[in-house]
Parts: sequence; C-alpha cells; structure tokens
Amino acid sequence: MPIVKGKLLVIISLLTLLLAACENVPTPKPRGYFLVKFPERKYRTFDMPGYPYTFEYPVYANIVKDTSFFGEAPENPYWINVDFPSLDGKIYMSYKIIGPANSFRKLVDDAFKMTYKHTYKAEYIDENTIHTPNQVYGTFYEVGGNAASSKQFFASDSTQHFLRGALYFDVTPNADSLAPVYKFLEQDMWHMVETLRWR
Repeated sequence: MPIVKGKLLVIISLLTLLLAACENVPTPKPRGYFLVKFPERKYRTFDMPGYPYTFEYPVYANIVKDTSFFGEAPENPYWINVDFPSLDGKIYMSYKIIGPANSFRKLVDDAFKMTYKHTYKAEYIDENTIHTPNQVYGTFYEVGGNAASSKQFFASDSTQHFLRGALYFDVTPNADSLAPVYKFLEQDMWHMVETLRWR
C-alpha cells in the first residue's frame, strides 16, 4: 500500500504542476523601438563669409566643414556636413560651381544617378519639385524602404550654383525604427532648402 500511495502522490503532484503551468501561457511581445525625444524646433542662419550660399538650419545641429571625399579633398572649400549628434544623423552637402567642367545637365544627371543607386533597397522613390522665391530650383527625393539615405535633394539656380544634400544615419538602415526621425528631419531639410539663398 505505501508504494501505491507514493505513486498516487507523485501523479497528483505532476498533474498539479501541469495544471499550474498551463495557467500562464507565454505570449510573444511585439517588437518595439526606443522612444526618441525630439528637440524643440528652432533655427539659426548659416552665413559664413566667403561661402556662395546661406540658409537656416536647426539649433540642435552643428555645421562641420567636409575635408574628405572618399579619401580625397573635396572639389572646392564649400562642402559641409550638417551634423545632428543627438540623433546620430548627418546631412552631407556638396557644392559645385556650374561651368565647362560641370554643366548643369551633368550635375542633375549625377544627382539623379546617386539617388537611384538606392533602388535595390528602395520600395519607392518620390520626387518633389523645389521652386522658391529665392531662385532656388531642384528636386527633393524621398526614398522609401531600408535605403541608406531616405532623404536627398539638389538645389540650383541653373546657371552658377549647385548644392546637393543627402541624409545618412550612423546605424543600419531600418525604415520602421527610423521613420519618426526621418519625418522629423525631413521638415528641417525642407526648411533649409526653402531658406537657401545664393550669393
């Protein structure tokens, strides 16, 4: 009899554990991303002596002179980066003088090719026309999907000045996690373009 009671006690214990384990069914948690706190939107003017352009940029960004283009010196001293240290992002801005070596058509074609290099990762590429009262014309590109640069533009007066900007982040591209930051900085990029003036 003691052996039967022992087996019965083991069976009852196992059933109790089994029933207790069934009460808390584990559920997978949805994937989440970090909450990004955006700074208050305010602007200041980039107006460095000698530069052929001026524009307004966010106070939470820094302007850094670009001294290297793929290991070589930039074509002229007017290349800059608009750095967003709190968001790990940067707008690389290259300036070119329109002339015999760089015709307007060639510069537009180059900007188009650089944007469309992202097509293997892009879900779509939208083109928006830039036309401001300050004689600034061009195209603002929105590249959807996990492309390395989802916001790009070129702006020009079509006779002398040509400025190209591309937003990159210091992280692996993930359209879902970066979507709020893209949207936030897109507004800043449009503000920069709309306040751009040639000198």
